[in-house]
Amino acid sequence: MDDVIKIRGKRKLKGEVTVSSCKNSVVAILPSVVLASEIVKLYDVPDIKDVQILIKLLEKLNIKVSADDDELTIDPTGIRNVDLLDEDVMKLRASYYFMGALLGRFKHVKMYSPGGCNLGPRPIDLHLKGFEALGAKIRQDGNIIEIDAEELTGDDIYLDFASVGATINIMLAACFARGRTTIENAAKEPEIIDLSSMLNKMGAQIRGAGTSEITINGISRLKGCIHDIIPDRIEAGTYIIAAAACGEDVTVRNVIPQHIEALTSKLEEMGVKLEQGSDYVRVFEAGKLKAVDIITQPFPGFATDLQQPLTALMTRAEGDSHVEETIYVDRFRHCNELNLMGANIEAGSGKSVIHGPCELHGTDISATDLRCGASLVIAGLMAEGETIIHNAYHIYRGYESIVEKLRAIGADIE
Repeated sequence: MDDVIKIRGKRKLKGEVTVSSCKNSVVAILPSVVLASEIVKLYDVPDIKDVQILIKLLEKLNIKVSADDDELTIDPTGIRNVDLLDEDVMKLRASYYFMGALLGRFKHVKMYSPGGCNLGPRPIDLHLKGFEALGAKIRQDGNIIEIDAEELTGDDIYLDFASVGATINIMLAACFARGRTTIENAAKEPEIIDLSSMLNKMGAQIRGAGTSEITINGISRLKGCIHDIIPDRIEAGTYIIAAAACGEDVTVRNVIPQHIEALTSKLEEMGVKLEQGSDYVRVFEAGKLKAVDIITQPFPGFATDLQQPLTALMTRAEGDSHVEETIYVDRFRHCNELNLMGANIEAGSGKSVIHGPCELHGTDISATDLRCGASLVIAGLMAEGETIIHNAYHIYRGYESIVEKLRAIGADIE
């Protein structure tokens, strides 16, 4: 059955919206619990599709998970290393974190290649090279990956690209490797700091998270812990963009402003008036907007996950806005859907040009991936008439209670 979101646009947004905890943190933190030998308690866990799938995969490993509102209690004491040859693995990209975690804990993992949003080529070569550097042997048979090691031994690993996924996966495997592992040209994203913080509470010896060089001193056991997950910077950015698009006076709470400086500086360059506090961003009604150019880059640069939502707002700006996508060069499927709504966007490999301003009108469109869906929601809020977004399940993968949150600040959405 098709999941559908309907939006009747041109309603002014006003009030407060609270950001949930970070999707990109929790999807790494949940597989990392495989490394624990005691109970782990996680607070402020978002109720999103990706979390639900990861919990299913933990349960397949005989890990007990109990939920109380947004709190999860995870008991890994009965864990069994079973092959993850399950269709749930192919439903989200982050399932690949079980590779590093299971390899670290058991020195063996067999599972399907990960799935997730179709954003063009997203190879896991750097992950596998990292495992090999630690002493693992890898066999691939079609869609099945099997990784074994008699022993994992620390090494100096240089990443050709500052990949978040590879950085995290190598960290997980290296926690139980003999000796010291150094990851050079490591990704610096806040989600890596969050995971490192939790692992260190469990007894890991990780230093340098958030810098380009991370060191992990291997140990033999990790205990349990209690951990609060950081706010979701991409969700925060999405609501801030929505408020800039059609807000009257919207305050976005539970924000770490330093995590979204690349976005807020671009919005101010466009002419959006913002007020920033220690844990909130207030967005005032915007008048005429100016065209801007963005280039997506690893953190602290402009986040690839906010490129698509910002494109919807760019259709309001006067002049030509340019987007250069350096992370996922095919991440432009939202442009076709926006053009169906009346946008004037030219998109090619790695680049798009948004000719503005354009008046958007409601029509039937489809979310092709998670952040495409967020872009279309913002477009629907701006558009004249009714917008019907098909395949909305993509949106629910990463945005907790998005319909309810937008409705609470004045959107006509169901």
